[in-house]
Amino acid sequence: MKFFLIILIAVLGLTGYVSWHLWRITPTGWPLKLTLTGLFLLWMVSFFVGFFTTEHVPVKVATVFYEVGNTWLIAFLYLLLIFLLADIASLCHLLPKTLLKDNLTGLLSVLGLVTVILTLGGFHYHHKYREELTLTTPKPIEKPLTVVLASDLHIGYHNRKAELARWVDLINAEKPDLVLIGGDIIDRSLRPVIEDNYAEEFRRIQAPVYTILGNHEYFSNVEQSERFFKDAGIVLLKDSTAHFKGLDVIGRNDRMARRRAAVKDLAEGLNGFTILLDHQPYNLEDAEQAGIDFQFSGHTHRGQVWPISWITDAVYEKSWGHHQRGNTRYYISSGLGIWGPKIRIGTRSEYLVLHIEPRRKATTLP
Repeated sequence: MKFFLIILIAVLGLTGYVSWHLWRITPTGWPLKLTLTGLFLLWMVSFFVGFFTTEHVPVKVATVFYEVGNTWLIAFLYLLLIFLLADIASLCHLLPKTLLKDNLTGLLSVLGLVTVILTLGGFHYHHKYREELTLTTPKPIEKPLTVVLASDLHIGYHNRKAELARWVDLINAEKPDLVLIGGDIIDRSLRPVIEDNYAEEFRRIQAPVYTILGNHEYFSNVEQSERFFKDAGIVLLKDSTAHFKGLDVIGRNDRMARRRAAVKDLAEGLNGFTILLDHQPYNLEDAEQAGIDFQFSGHTHRGQVWPISWITDAVYEKSWGHHQRGNTRYYISSGLGIWGPKIRIGTRSEYLVLHIEPRRKATTLP
């Protein structure tokens, strides 16, 4: 609670800094200054109103609050960066101070730049990237297998049922033998998911589907999430293993759980090609030490937008992409869906197509 209070105070303080700059840069005349600054603050209020009231208004209304309010976060971030850089440049005499005060050209430049960033980021989010990886194994598998892996769908108030249907079509187009989802299927509430029957879209997937819990399933409601997965035909792996045509799929409980099994204990006695699903990519050495063949994680979103991606790159050993430790391969996904605003800047929304093939034995000539 103390951490969130500190974050709230910081956000409010920085919002004051941005609001003050908007007031200063807007051309002389208090009605225009008041209107522009007031609209920005009202936009901020919509974020908090949406956060605390979405469960108490119709789903369509909650969706509007979610979309509009969360988009403020990105606008706020880039306005903050622009004004900070402008202040630094002004102090270093690289920009005239007049650019930031009562300047219509400066105002239009700032608002235009932020509008372009948000628009391009929205288009970029809706493009889903297909990552492909082929691994060979000496372990016995029945045949070459195609596995589609995705993480962080965050379905709910913003990633709606029609969007989920598009993702299901992308998955089915790969003709997978198996589909694995690395946690955070749910965003923050099961209400829209259940009311609009999202489960029927998951039942269209033309392959067995396994998933694990992510931190957002704990935020929303673990028990309700488990019931939803069952209704959707999704098998939940909760510190347990599924065996599929020579694959051993280990699903680890999320770090949010009070207790969870160690990777080495979950992998003990397994002889197939092992795939570990672990939502949050901490302690990657655990999979290597347990002899896991492949680990798939998500959670990071790689920060969703630049320069937050710099922070996730610093926090995690690997915050996105391919990785290897010893004989263990990893893929840390930036997520198929997204939390908050549907905007990607410097990151991407993606799914992984994994081909697992038997390693051919070398033949010797007589």
